[in-house]
Order: sequence, then C-alpha cells, then structure tokens
Amino acid sequence: MPDIDAPRLDGKLALVTGASRGLGRAIAERLAAAGATVVVTARSLDTTVAEPGTLRETVALIEGNGGSAIPLAADLEKAEDRQSLVGRAVEAAGGLDILVNNAGYAHYAGIAEMSDGVFDRTIDHYLRVPFVLSRAAIPHMEARGAGWIVNVGSVTAVPPLEPYSWFDIHGGSTMYAAAKAALDRFTQGLAAELLERDIAVNMIAPSTAIMTPGSARYIPDGYPTEDVAYFAESALQLCRLPAAVRTGRLTYSMHFPKAEGFRVYSVDGAREMPPAEIPEAAHPGLLEG
Repeated sequence: MPDIDAPRLDGKLALVTGASRGLGRAIAERLAAAGATVVVTARSLDTTVAEPGTLRETVALIEGNGGSAIPLAADLEKAEDRQSLVGRAVEAAGGLDILVNNAGYAHYAGIAEMSDGVFDRTIDHYLRVPFVLSRAAIPHMEARGAGWIVNVGSVTAVPPLEPYSWFDIHGGSTMYAAAKAALDRFTQGLAAELLERDIAVNMIAPSTAIMTPGSARYIPDGYPTEDVAYFAESALQLCRLPAAVRTGRLTYSMHFPKAEGFRVYSVDGAREMPPAEIPEAAHPGLLEG
C-alpha cells in the first residue's frame, strides 16, 4: 500500500519528452503513480527503428498501474514539431503544470573527428529544444498559477579532474558535456527569471550511470550502475514545492535524496527503496545540488 506521506501530484498535468524508454519513461511512470496526468512524447507511437521502447508501451505501463497517460508523437529535431508540441499537449490534457525536458541525442566523438551535423544535433537537443518548449510552457503555467520545469542534465557537465580518466581522454563526450553544462546555466538563469511567476526550474542528473537502452553502449562491462528509481523519485520531488522554496537547483539522483532525507519509491510507487547511498564511482566534484 502506498505511503500516505509520499508526494502526490493529483490534478497536475505534466509533459515528459523522450518518454518511450529509459529515463523519460521512468519519470513519466513515477509522476503518473503520484497522481499526475502525463502527456508522454517521443518520435513515434510505435518505433520504426531497431531500438526498444514505444510510447504505447509507456502508456500501457502507466495505465496498468492505475495512472493516466496521453501519447503524442513529436520529432523534436523538426522545427514544426518543436513549436507545436506544448500547444498540442495543453489541448490534449487541458493545461500544463509540469514540463520535463528529457529527450536527447547522445553521439560521442572526439572534437577532431566530430561532424557539423553531430554538433548541430547536440546543440538542438540540449539547448534549442529546452528553450523552445520552456518558452511555450511559461504562459500556460502562469494561467494555472504556478509551474515546474525539470531539465535532465548529466554528470559529464562537471569539469574533469586531473589526472584525467580514460573516459575523459578517449570517451568523446566533450561536446555533449559542454551542451549539458550550458543547460545547467540555462536552468539557473531561467529559475531567476521565473521566480516571481512561481514557476520552479531545476535540473536532475544521474549521480553515476543508469543502464538504459540509450546509455548501454557507453557503459563499460562491470561498471556499477544505479537503479533508475532514485532518479525518477528525485524528478518527482522537483515537481512539488513552490519556486520560492526550491528553484535553480542542480541535483543528482543519489546525492539529492540522501541530503534531503526523502523516501524513494519504485517507479510504479508500489514499494520503498533502500536509502540512497553515494556510489564510490560518483564524481568527487559533485555536491548535493
């Protein structure tokens, strides 16, 4: 039986991008388990590429747990889809309280070998898309009296420490990390701009590595990974307090619940997870956020 003290989002309307699998699906499931109606979006309702996960599967998981979800196909690399998504979500759900900017494109390559196309797609996904969707969401959140924007970040945004690791030297994450670092600054700046409108803007990133269909190829065999439930619970926690109480935070999935002392539940909200502990593999430069 769910804990009566667990956060509730009854009556709240959320939009989660990149929700067909991985982190986006986990966030959507957790918000829905807490009572929100969640509009889930990805490139298509039924994927046509050789990747696991579809929006229909996400909706089935949420509805099977008693939650409410609305699927909307949108390719955020297309300007028309970016510009229209928030309006379509508002029309489908009846409003918007929460926006989770999760969708992304990660293609690691060294700068010397990176094409202009990879550079452009990286910037589009991690700066242009959050900008366009956040800008569109603001008036709808204002109309409902408050709002929450959660950007999904990355530990790679934290500067590498000397002596550099093998991954720092050979991993090819520099451009991706730079875009995520810019997203952190975007989060903090937008939080300041929207404080007086009672719209909170925060970032959540994994403390170490979370095994998902999109990240698996970048995680070495045997590398310690964390349960996605801590990430999803942290995202939920960033969608419930007024901006005057919590905004502009850069948080990490294991560090945040340990520092704040809140309980973590499975993505379906059905069972309590063990208390968060900072993994030994976590970047030593990470703070609670």
